[in-house]
Amino acid sequence: MNILFIHGGGPTPVINASLYGGVQEAKKAGFNKIYGAIGWIDGIINERFVDFNEIPEDELKLLLKTPSSALGTVRGFVTQEMIDKSIEVLEKNEIDILVINGGNGSMDVANMLYEKCVDRGIKVLGIPKTIDNDLYVTDHTPGFASAARYVAGTVSEIARDVVGMPIHVSIIETMGRDVGWLAGASAISRECGKGPDLIYFPELPFNEDEFLRDVKEIYDRQGYAIVVVSEGLLDEKGEPICEPIFKTKLATYFGDVGTHLAGLVIKKLGIKARSEKPGIAGRASAMWASKIDIQEAIGQGAYAVKAALCGENGVMSALKRISNNPYKCKIISVPISGVGGKTRSVPRSMINDKGNDVTDEFIEYIRPLIGKMPKYINLKGKIR
Repeated sequence: MNILFIHGGGPTPVINASLYGGVQEAKKAGFNKIYGAIGWIDGIINERFVDFNEIPEDELKLLLKTPSSALGTVRGFVTQEMIDKSIEVLEKNEIDILVINGGNGSMDVANMLYEKCVDRGIKVLGIPKTIDNDLYVTDHTPGFASAARYVAGTVSEIARDVVGMPIHVSIIETMGRDVGWLAGASAISRECGKGPDLIYFPELPFNEDEFLRDVKEIYDRQGYAIVVVSEGLLDEKGEPICEPIFKTKLATYFGDVGTHLAGLVIKKLGIKARSEKPGIAGRASAMWASKIDIQEAIGQGAYAVKAALCGENGVMSALKRISNNPYKCKIISVPISGVGGKTRSVPRSMINDKGNDVTDEFIEYIRPLIGKMPKYINLKGKIR
């Protein structure tokens, strides 16, 4: 038997861990060829394949520490012609199982391939990934916990800087076009001693006057303010709060929300402010990767291969939470056809009444995913 792995959409810190889990499971099963296609659908069409059976184990283990996508990935529109050409190549290379690791858009493509391959004897399986955590059918996605840990760690470090020299308002912008899971994750930085004073989500309309009022109240009280915002903030009309830089069929590239809000603070409140935008650093940081995230990514990669060998087809691995404390999730299969076209937003019950912070429910959900955070000393609290 032959198996082929491909990656689609934005990378995550653990997308390669899922690949490792799938490859190791395929090796256990004795696959003749264990291919990876370099560069998404184009990699299939142009037969840019690597055979993992030919790569030494010590090199394969590096997948667990390698950021971004080792196979390479693309965000782009996939045509029916590309699907048909891909299937020709799959049949030419006698591929029995195609495993696609991706998010909403990639699973739409996976479903297109599944519908075309189902009568050709080629199985199509999916592995979820996205740092945004917006897939509707799973408790959380591989990649989210690590990106969330990065956000929490980075905000904790910025917070220490602001507390150490309390002269301004610091606005930190996170990724998250449609959902605020990553912005909310910054609340965990409070475990390090100091975190955000305010958090704003794209799930709720952003009110400029309320924002400025909240910032001024906090600044007047403590001499500084730390604010975390999602890049996808929308106003009461459902429009981005600052003009998008660029739009495509697949996505809107939002403007610098943090810079925009820092400008408002300076101009309307007369308070020094600056913005920070970690951006891609958050999804590329393997150093901040969550241990749980790596373990679950490996497990879901392996599960997809085992599911195919057990006769399943047209399904994606997903996580179902059993409990928060002790933390326990189990891997299940869900139809690929039910993944795309839906967005898993932060529930209203996880956002406070004022819409500028998280609730205990959010903390209980995310706490076990992030892992142990560092502790910092507070000498100001030891003044005699």
